[in-house]
This record gives sequence, structure tokens and C-alpha cells, in this order.
Amino acid sequence: MQSRLIALFFVFLTCCAGLRAQSAATSQVTGTVLDPSGATVAEAQVKLTQTETGLVRTAVSGTDGRYVVPSLPIGPYKLEIGKPGFRTFVQTGIVLQVNTNPAIDAVLNVGSVTDQVVVEAATTMVEVHTTSVGQVIDSQRVVDLPLNGRNPTELVFLTGAAAQAPNADLVSAKNYPNETPISIAGGMATGATYTLDGGTHNDPFNNLALPLPFPDALQEFKVETSSLPAQYGQHSAGAINAITKWDQRDSWRRL
Repeated sequence: MQSRLIALFFVFLTCCAGLRAQSAATSQVTGTVLDPSGATVAEAQVKLTQTETGLVRTAVSGTDGRYVVPSLPIGPYKLEIGKPGFRTFVQTGIVLQVNTNPAIDAVLNVGSVTDQVVVEAATTMVEVHTTSVGQVIDSQRVVDLPLNGRNPTELVFLTGAAAQAPNADLVSAKNYPNETPISIAGGMATGATYTLDGGTHNDPFNNLALPLPFPDALQEFKVETSSLPAQYGQHSAGAINAITKWDQRDSWRRL
């Protein structure tokens, strides 16, 4: 009986880790659908298409006009929102980055559903679901910038809120060769949270970061420096959330 309980406990932990991995390595889009008078529009059909892969996700606005499309792989998207009696709202140039939650509101004008109001320029993505402050190091900088030993961890210093921490209080004799102790926003080097494709990526021996993949395999990562959400509550300093190109290529199969 005890062995069965232990087995069930480990299954529970595995499921929780999988759910956390999916949420941390993806993004979501929310917003409110309104008519020209400012009243909310219920039961509007929301369609998000990832333009690089053709992945399509749909949702329906609620009675308060709000919609949520969760668990989206990062990349460029086109948003379409329509309802009979209104022109279809279309916005292109939406680029989702790792662990972001932009709010995109839409105003539906009266007209035929076959007519479209197209917004081609990308607007500023307003983050409304987290109080954290951070910066994304995108794939272009990961690949193009010169790196000592091709170690992407060095790019963390580009955020301006990170500095190399002293080794005096760390068990440096057993660290990985490229395991750089980093202090984020004045926190301890052992107080930062590292995740890779949504899973924990801290060294359990010294709580520093495990080595990140080579730049060719790394898609991008986000460094959050203050006001971290509860999902990073196990550590007191900043958080680094990295995703690989493999995770983005196969993430649509898990949706």
C-alpha cells in the first residue's frame, strides 16, 4: 500500500511539472471585444493563426466581451475577430515572446461579416497579467552576438540588472565549467530561478544554473528582475525563462 502511494505521489508530481512546463514556455493573448458605442460584444468568434506554421487556435468572447487564448507557442500571429452583423476585425504583426500575456482589444464596426477592418501595424503589447519587470533576449541576439565559449548565459548581462557574483560563498570546486554565478537585481547568485522549456533548470547541488543549450538550439529567453509572480516563489532573486527551438517546433503537437 505504501509503495502504491509513493508511486501515485510521483505521478502527481510529474503531471504538475508538465502543466507548469506548458504554461511557462508558452504565451497567451487576452482582450475585450467592443462595438463602436463601447458596449461589450458577446459570442464573437476569435481566431489566432501563427503565420509561420499555420497553427490555428480559436475562442469565443464571453458575456463581458472578454476572450482568452492560452498556451500559445511564441512567434508571429494574425488575429481575426468576427460576428454576424459586424465587420471582421483583423490585426497582423502580433509577435508573442516567451512568457508574455499581451491584451489586444478589438472594436467591431457595424457591417457585413465579409468586410474587414485590417490593422497592419503592430501595436504596443500591454502586459496586464503579471507585475514582473523583465527583458527578452531574442533569437537574433542569441545567434549573432559573439559569446565566450558559445555560452548563452553571458547574454543575461545585457539586461542591465545582472552582474557576476563572487565565488567566495559558492561550492565552486564542483560547479560546471561554464556555470557563471550571476546576481540578478542585487539578489544572491543562488537565489535565481532558471527554467528551460518550462522545466526547472537549477543545479540541485549548488542552486546555480545548469548549462544552457548552444546558441543554435536556443530560441530565446526572458530575464525577469523584480516583482516576480508566484510561479517563481521558490527563489528570492530574478528568473530566467529559456526555450529551445525544438520546444517551439513540436509544441503544437501538445496543444
